[in-house]
Amino acid sequence: MNVTVTALGAVIALVIAITLIIKKVHPAYGLILGALIGGLVGGAGLTGTVNLMMDGAKNMMPAILRILTAGVLAGVLIESGAAAKIAETIVEKIGESRALIALAIATMVLTMVGVFVDVSVITVSPIALAIAHKSGLSKPAILLAMVGGGKAGNIMSPNPNTIAAADNLGVSLTNVMIAGIVPAIFGVIITCILASRIKQKGSLVESDEHMKELTDMPGFLPAMVGPLVAIILLMLRPIAGIAIDPLIALPVGGICGILAMGKIKHINKYATYGLAKMSGVAILLIGTGTLAGIIANSGLKDVIISGINALGLPSFMLAPVSGILMSAATASTTSGTAVATSVFGPTIVQLGVAPLATAAMIHAGATVLDHLPHGSFFHATGGSVSMDMKERLKLIPYESLVGLTMTIVSTIIFGIILK
Repeated sequence: MNVTVTALGAVIALVIAITLIIKKVHPAYGLILGALIGGLVGGAGLTGTVNLMMDGAKNMMPAILRILTAGVLAGVLIESGAAAKIAETIVEKIGESRALIALAIATMVLTMVGVFVDVSVITVSPIALAIAHKSGLSKPAILLAMVGGGKAGNIMSPNPNTIAAADNLGVSLTNVMIAGIVPAIFGVIITCILASRIKQKGSLVESDEHMKELTDMPGFLPAMVGPLVAIILLMLRPIAGIAIDPLIALPVGGICGILAMGKIKHINKYATYGLAKMSGVAILLIGTGTLAGIIANSGLKDVIISGINALGLPSFMLAPVSGILMSAATASTTSGTAVATSVFGPTIVQLGVAPLATAAMIHAGATVLDHLPHGSFFHATGGSVSMDMKERLKLIPYESLVGLTMTIVSTIIFGIILK
């Protein structure tokens, strides 16, 4: 007997989850409690609700396992100083006269090679503060440059959001990463345009806030070995038909990187750090899975599809719209992508949209509202440049415009051109 939840129950689940997260309840608990109450209100009964939540969490396990092993590469990049070296070199090569472009590209590259987007912003921020202090650039301008670059890098990265999109729709991680390249280019362009327009607006960097000296960093080439090995291993599938799972490719990249930097004795320390970073995401995805289980078995999908049909929009529009809505609900690219691909993905594919196109459009859509204040990204990035709440809130429309640009480009490519 199939258990279903009413559309109202699914909406209540989302509202309760968002409210609890805003109230500073841990997001995983907020999502689980929202799912439980939504299922009960939606008529699934206690046993039915728990079963739906369990099934939803189970579906996240392949992505969670890959995310945990990706912690080796992330830990090596961050703790060894490789990420900071990559960022510093990019800024040096592009030059301080084109500081905003340099910051956007540096953050994009860091995120693209496997560093979490918020960690990328935090890593680049000391360099950004130093440049801003010298050049008189405003805090909103440098933060927008970093956030926009990070968003662009995120949709073509081997990060948890991309892994979730690939796993939930049964497509290659490499293909999902490649699908994000063109939208990401447009994302960086619009980021640089918007950041340059606000470079004199907002607070300036005080003398005691700028960059501390970075020490004990590896050379640029050794720093790049880890991500390059991981990307080459992942690229073997489309190029040579040799499928190496991210479960293997990402940690192997991390190990090769640490060997190239001559820091193999620190492997356990770096891997432990990476695991700690990834475990938070893994726990969040378990909570996300419980909510996805409720929404996937509710009437909410039908309501949204009916709304799209009533507006006369084509069926492929469900992909970016679901990504946008779920990123708004969870204030997270990873959770937004995970919920949208697991809940709406199969329906979109049944409507005739290719799985890769579905993954690409949902993934891009999940960058539009992933920076809302009930998520950690909003606070972590604002804190990286010591920005107050009021000023951080003013940046939200600009960030959304970057995500929307990438979503529009992705939708044109995968919904219209490559239909």
